[in-house]
Amino acid sequence: MRLRCNAADVIRRAEPDLVALQEIDERVPRSGSIDQAAELGKLTGMHHAFGSFFDYSGGRYGMAILTRQPLANVANHRLPDGAEPRTALAVTVKPLDDGPELVFVGVHFYHTEPQRLAQAEALLEALRDETRPVIIAGDFNSFPDSPVLKRFAADWNIPGKQGNRFTFPSDRPSIEIDYILFRPADAFVPGTIHVLGEPVVSDHCPLLLDLALPSAQQE
Repeated sequence: MRLRCNAADVIRRAEPDLVALQEIDERVPRSGSIDQAAELGKLTGMHHAFGSFFDYSGGRYGMAILTRQPLANVANHRLPDGAEPRTALAVTVKPLDDGPELVFVGVHFYHTEPQRLAQAEALLEALRDETRPVIIAGDFNSFPDSPVLKRFAADWNIPGKQGNRFTFPSDRPSIEIDYILFRPADAFVPGTIHVLGEPVVSDHCPLLLDLALPSAQQE
């Protein structure tokens, strides 16, 4: 018997509050002409936002964010182009009814190291005046010792992964290029970040990180 597994199944099992999704189609024939972000939101019971990179085949191609709580102030920040146009999708969300707002950003940097570094610098400039806690998650296409990760490490907390840290390719992970990071350092109490073994739904292994708000831990 063959068991079918899709992205919504993986998300439901993980029970996340925030999800960053890369390589998302909106009404593109190759993926059945459906609005993938909206469909995943419906299947998981989560709110969704889509950030377009560019128009493609009668639809649009980009990335998406899902949130357990209502999202607000959606911004799709244009980044310097690589082989393809790129953006960073940012939303404001309030994980706890009586807690602080935070900014959650999804990224998919591309293509060469200089281009990825330029994209990182553009994103940091876009977030320069942001005083609320910020989480960035996604495909950085960059190794841990790369200029991109070193640039973020100067001001951002980059939690280490538990066990096998490799995230790509998902069927035989051998390199680490996907990350979740946040600032300021005292905004959250990080738990364990897990690399989930999921070789079918995506060519990257999903990441799952537990972040607690200090105020919630004191209650």
